[in-house]
Amino acid sequence: MTPMGVLSADALTMGLSGLLIAAGVPALIHRTRAWPGWGRISLPAAVALPLFVVLHAAAVLTEPFVPSALARGIVEAFLLYAALLYWLPVLGTRHRLSDPARCMYLYLSMPLLDLPAVAMVAMGHTAGGLAMVAAMLPIGLAALGITWRWINQEERLAQAGAE
Repeated sequence: MTPMGVLSADALTMGLSGLLIAAGVPALIHRTRAWPGWGRISLPAAVALPLFVVLHAAAVLTEPFVPSALARGIVEAFLLYAALLYWLPVLGTRHRLSDPARCMYLYLSMPLLDLPAVAMVAMGHTAGGLAMVAAMLPIGLAALGITWRWINQEERLAQAGAE
């Protein structure tokens, strides 16, 4: 395989991992919101966010140095579980944050989750790092959607109170 092929494979792997975290996991939680298991595994946001940020950074920064597919799969499995814990305060039922807190949670997490990808770019893994940054854009879209919904809800409440 050529060096360009390796870069493409790394970029694809990083991009798919980021997309699964930023879009796949929240879609799964949203579609199965009624499942009682979410409440059993849900953590408070103050625990879920740092746990996910640290595990995400470790997984992203060690990705180029883990040659074994089995080891990489184990790391990805832990990362996906941590992503479930990360999204549950936003989308779940137990420990669910208020709309303003969900906005702050997502807006705060975006740069923290992009820092490892920026470090990847700095280490010379440009394609993989940029793929990860691009794949994590759905988090920003979720934050914008929640913000928009919250603003509209506040306006409706203000109009209903003024009438």
